[in-house]
Amino acid sequence: MDRNANYVFKKLDDRWRCVIDNSYGAELLTKTNVPTLHMICGKIASGKSTLAHQLAEKPKTILISEDEWLSRLYPGEINTVNDYVRCAAKLRDVMGGHIEQLLRAGNSVVLDFPANTPDTRRWMRDIFKNADVAHCLHYLNVSDEECKMRLRRRNEDGSHRFTTSETEFDTITRYFVTPSIDEGFNVVEE
Repeated sequence: MDRNANYVFKKLDDRWRCVIDNSYGAELLTKTNVPTLHMICGKIASGKSTLAHQLAEKPKTILISEDEWLSRLYPGEINTVNDYVRCAAKLRDVMGGHIEQLLRAGNSVVLDFPANTPDTRRWMRDIFKNADVAHCLHYLNVSDEECKMRLRRRNEDGSHRFTTSETEFDTITRYFVTPSIDEGFNVVEE
């Protein structure tokens, strides 16, 4: 059975609030078409890119994929976790202001960047705060076992821009921090 959710945002007490409504359909979205920064938190192979593409199907919504940008800007240069950290930091430094401009222009943006650490989420928070727009942090709560199964499958079929070993998965997952209520995000667990 397919389950679809419509995301409706309202600014209350100077904070954007995310309300999920599954009963009224898309009519609510047309009445409250608010520029929104969608962020996605989830381990490798948890379904972040799949969700990002689904979210980006909405009108006036732009998808920005970290993997796509990194693979085109640094072809063949990202071979280790340290390479990724170095290149991703450069990309974030350049992209923040551009994302703010897209949001201020009335677009919603889906960041297909891993919102997996407090530092990365702080960078994302600065973007939606500076642009003064709504936000939604989508949290994909998927077990390591399920992620590793998906990872093996995508490594075998070559469906992803980067190949990640289980050892690299374990190394990167050590840095994963589940979003906490103290961070102040509007979190939707998927």
